[in-house]
Amino acid sequence: MAKYIARRVIYMLLTLFLIATATFFLMKLLPGSPLSSANKLTPEQLAVVEAKYGLDDPLPVQYVTYMSNLVVGDLGYSFQFRGQEVSDLIINRLGPSMQLGAQGMIFGVLIGILLGMLAALRQNTIWDYGSTFVAIIGISIPSFVLATYLQYFFAVKWGWFPVALWDQGWKSSVLPSLALALGPLATAARFVRTEMIEVMSSDYITLAKSKGASGSEIAFKHAFRNALIPLVTVLGPMAAGILTGSMVIEQIFAIPGIGEQFVKAIMTNDFSIIMGTTLFYSVFLVVIIFVVDLLYGVIDPRIRLSGGKS
Repeated sequence: MAKYIARRVIYMLLTLFLIATATFFLMKLLPGSPLSSANKLTPEQLAVVEAKYGLDDPLPVQYVTYMSNLVVGDLGYSFQFRGQEVSDLIINRLGPSMQLGAQGMIFGVLIGILLGMLAALRQNTIWDYGSTFVAIIGISIPSFVLATYLQYFFAVKWGWFPVALWDQGWKSSVLPSLALALGPLATAARFVRTEMIEVMSSDYITLAKSKGASGSEIAFKHAFRNALIPLVTVLGPMAAGILTGSMVIEQIFAIPGIGEQFVKAIMTNDFSIIMGTTLFYSVFLVVIIFVVDLLYGVIDPRIRLSGGKS
C-alpha cells in the first residue's frame, strides 16, 4: 500500500509540473500583456514596470524563474491588484467558492443517491420514472440556465431569497448552491440506479434472499455498497467540475469567489492570477482523485489488497 501511495504522489507531482508548464507557455502565446491597459505610463515608466515583474527577460529565463518560485509556493504578484500576492488573493476568495461547492456537492450527491436507490428498489413505478426524469433534466439543463430561473421565481417573483450578492448570511448561498447541485444530483441518481439494478440481479443477492435476509439488509448492506464504487469513480471529476462550474454562477449571483476573480483576470490579462488559479484548480483535482483512489479500499477491501501488492 505504501508503494501504491508513493507512486500516486509521484504521478500527481508530474501532472502538476506538466500543467504548470503548459499554462505558462499558453499565457505567453495570448495576445496583449498584463500592462496593455496601462495607457497613462510613459515608455520609460513601462520599461521600469516590466523590469520589476521580469517581463523584459527572455522567455526561458521567465520560465525558470516562475517554476523556481512555484517550488517555494510563490505564485507571484497580481498586475490588476498592484502589490498583492496571488496566493493571498486566492485565499481571500476561497471561502465563498468552497462553501458553494461543498453545499452543492453534498446536497446533490445525497439527494441523488436517495433518488437512485428509490428508483432501483421501485423499478418501473412512478418513483422510477420520476427519478429518471429528474436525472434527464439535471444533465440537459446547464447550471447557469437553472440559476436564472431560480433567481426569477424564488428571488424576484416570490422574494424568498436575495437575487444576488453575499451579504445576507446563509440565504445568499441557497440559490447558487441549488443551481450547482442539479448536475451532481442527476449524475448520482443515474449511477446508483443503474448499478443497484445490476447488483440486485446478481447471484449473491439471490443467495442472501434465500438465507432470509431482510429487504433493508439486502438493499443497504449488499446492493448499495457495491453500487457505490462506480459513483466514487466520478466523484473526483464531479467535485472539480462543480468548483470550476461555479465561475459562471458566481458571476450571475455577484459572489466574491475565486471564479469571479478568475473571470476578471482573463478580461484584464492578469497572467499571474490566471496561472495561479489554474494551478489551484489543478491541485484540487489531483488531490480529490487521489482521495477517491484511497476510498476504493474503504468501500471494497479487495481493491486495497490488490493495490498493496502491485
